[in-house]
Amino acid sequence: MVASLAAALPAVSRVAVIGAGAAGLVAARELRREGLRVVVFERDAAIGGTWVYTPATESDPLGLDPGRDIVLSSLYESLRTNLPRECMGFLDFPFSSRRAPDGGDARRFPGHREVLRYLQDFARDFDLYGLIRFRREVERVERDHDGRWQVDSRSVDEAGGDGGDESEVFDGVVVCNGHFTEPRIAEIPGIDVWPGKQLHSHNYRVPEPFTDQVVLIIGSAASAVDISRDIVRYAKEVHISNRSLPDEPPRKQLGHDNMWLHSMIASTHSDGTVVFRDGSSVQVDVIIHCTGYNYHFPFLKTNGIITVDDNCVGPLYKHVFPPSHAPSLAFIGIPWKVAPFLMFELQSKWVAGALSGRIALPTKEEMLEDVKAWYSELESAGWPKRYTHNMSNKQFEYHDWLAKQCELPPVVEWRNLMYEAAGKNREARPESYRDEWDDDHLISQAEEDFTKFLCHSSISSIY
Repeated sequence: MVASLAAALPAVSRVAVIGAGAAGLVAARELRREGLRVVVFERDAAIGGTWVYTPATESDPLGLDPGRDIVLSSLYESLRTNLPRECMGFLDFPFSSRRAPDGGDARRFPGHREVLRYLQDFARDFDLYGLIRFRREVERVERDHDGRWQVDSRSVDEAGGDGGDESEVFDGVVVCNGHFTEPRIAEIPGIDVWPGKQLHSHNYRVPEPFTDQVVLIIGSAASAVDISRDIVRYAKEVHISNRSLPDEPPRKQLGHDNMWLHSMIASTHSDGTVVFRDGSSVQVDVIIHCTGYNYHFPFLKTNGIITVDDNCVGPLYKHVFPPSHAPSLAFIGIPWKVAPFLMFELQSKWVAGALSGRIALPTKEEMLEDVKAWYSELESAGWPKRYTHNMSNKQFEYHDWLAKQCELPPVVEWRNLMYEAAGKNREARPESYRDEWDDDHLISQAEEDFTKFLCHSSISSIY
């Protein structure tokens, strides 16, 4: 909905963006396109957020110690995307294999370095580097009595030390700090006396340290699948525990002689034994928690108006705006089980239009009613609170809703069909889906769109 009373909205001119990952970069671009002045705060020395690989790991392998040396990246060395590159690109900046430079990774499911290169190209071609303050950590964000936002930050030097504090005032704040840094750990009965080693997938990098060990992986999502197959080449045995599996005897994973699937853990013991709910047991050396992450906004001070309860960030209208603080505070990238870059872009366009006054939002009361309706729908469906932002069954509808708010056409059909085809292929060919597929007709449609983009883009000469 285009604002008819834009002049009545609070004047917004200067906006802080927290984070220079994929969400922060596209948010910065869209905000600037709306004529707003943008400052991006990035704790690291480079753009890319979670796509910046480092072999370093945290001092606490479980990531529970608040005083630990924090490492922002959760990438493992072997990581390749679990979505095809055509699904990952921004609308007007396709992630085509034709972008891969000589010696680059032109695979359809590329490794993490190729994704980072794509984001670097995006930042360069849209001249975003000048907006970013690197090695600047945001420590506090709080609303002033006049409705503006005080942002306190500190400079972080190469050794992680404090290089000085700054306090500035902004008309709006867009939070793009990601949610792959604060580990979520499984609760395991008896774990306090279990003598083995534990770590979260956030601190997994390479498989060699697990040579000849018995490894238990908890989880069923992408990281659990990838890491189990990475480690199985070196480990003596790999056991995968998944809460969704029935309480039946363990079964071998197809294609692997030393990998077994189990029901959930029932208990752990001081002799190193792990007992599963089906009654079977294994002597385990290492437990890896591939159990996801917690949303974490330690810098955000809202007097309890915005909370995180069992990974439900709320209240958020359409997963973006807190009704009491809209549009001057917004979150990009909260939903999961989505095509992330596309969603970041559509959310950013909506936020930028709302902050500039070009797009009108509903009233605070209307937004709160919408949030309550969403919560009721989840409760009726039997979904736990931690699934509040799981958009697996709603993302296409959500994307088109966002596009409509921005007066854009619905997302082209091939993107949705390709996303669904990739999911089905991943389930049918867990070992080879990245290199074997049956949707070449959709790739052709994507390449046609890329060709049209090159013909009409002012930056086509670069490629």
